[in-house]
Amino acid sequence: MIKKISIIACMLLGIVTAQAQHKVVSFFDEVGSARIQTEEFSQAHDTIVMVDHRIDDVIWARYVYRIIDMRYKQNYQLYFPTKSDDADYRNLFKVITDAVVDGLPIYEKNMETIKPDLHQDPVSRSILPTLFMADDPMADYSDDPSHFDIATSDAMLVHYDSIADELSFHFYPFEQLVKNQLKYLIQEVVFFDKHTSRLHTKIMAIAPLQADKISTRDNSNIMASLRESIMFWISFDQLRPYLAMQYAIPNRNEVKRVTFDEFFQKRLFTSYIVGEGNMYNRWIPDYAGTAEEVKKEQERIATELLNFEQDLWEY
Repeated sequence: MIKKISIIACMLLGIVTAQAQHKVVSFFDEVGSARIQTEEFSQAHDTIVMVDHRIDDVIWARYVYRIIDMRYKQNYQLYFPTKSDDADYRNLFKVITDAVVDGLPIYEKNMETIKPDLHQDPVSRSILPTLFMADDPMADYSDDPSHFDIATSDAMLVHYDSIADELSFHFYPFEQLVKNQLKYLIQEVVFFDKHTSRLHTKIMAIAPLQADKISTRDNSNIMASLRESIMFWISFDQLRPYLAMQYAIPNRNEVKRVTFDEFFQKRLFTSYIVGEGNMYNRWIPDYAGTAEEVKKEQERIATELLNFEQDLWEY
């Protein structure tokens, strides 16, 4: 009998201890609002997982260039909200802009190759505002009936204070600028690590594209338009701490949230291939003249990447 009482007492003590260790928090607060927090990342940027692959273990690698189009439903969480004053959520472009204001280095585009060069000197803080402009002061908008003129100073999303050497965010042109921020170009490397015996994909750089400068009417000008549309390049690893500090806006489920960093690491976005590393230094629009040829090349590259890992283990 004493033994049974001792067992029951131990069980009750265990239950009380477990309840003391695990605090039960109600989904609703004292005024009846749902407890859906959106700011809880004070140390989140310190917990980003970075896998270090030894160069001796990487036996195959290939560069791939993709475009993430905001008009695809799968990418909506990167595009919305389009307002700059949302208290809880920011879209990807607002996160990038705030990161630049905070000191994130950005790199100029290479007008010849389009490819990023992250080893060059970053863009000077004093000329950053010229890269964040809702209007091109040199452009002719006379043929666009929907266009309205914006003063040069008001068209700059980022302002620079030369006396304090500080950058600041200017909300006025944000909606005008983000309206054309419909695409991003990413450079990624697909590589095989013999130590893990699997294929890995890593995004190395990302560039916002101004969609109003991308022409698709004439195939011969697609590459020129793509080159013009690149605002700047950003090192993705340097951007990740900022992505990890912001939730993407929920999609039909308010409690299932992912940070922007998780969104990219889990590859929840959809994209299409526009180029790859090759000896000719050409992108798909350079040699594919029709939409059918472009699609055929995209499928060929995607299939080769998909089959590579499986082909390694065929006997």
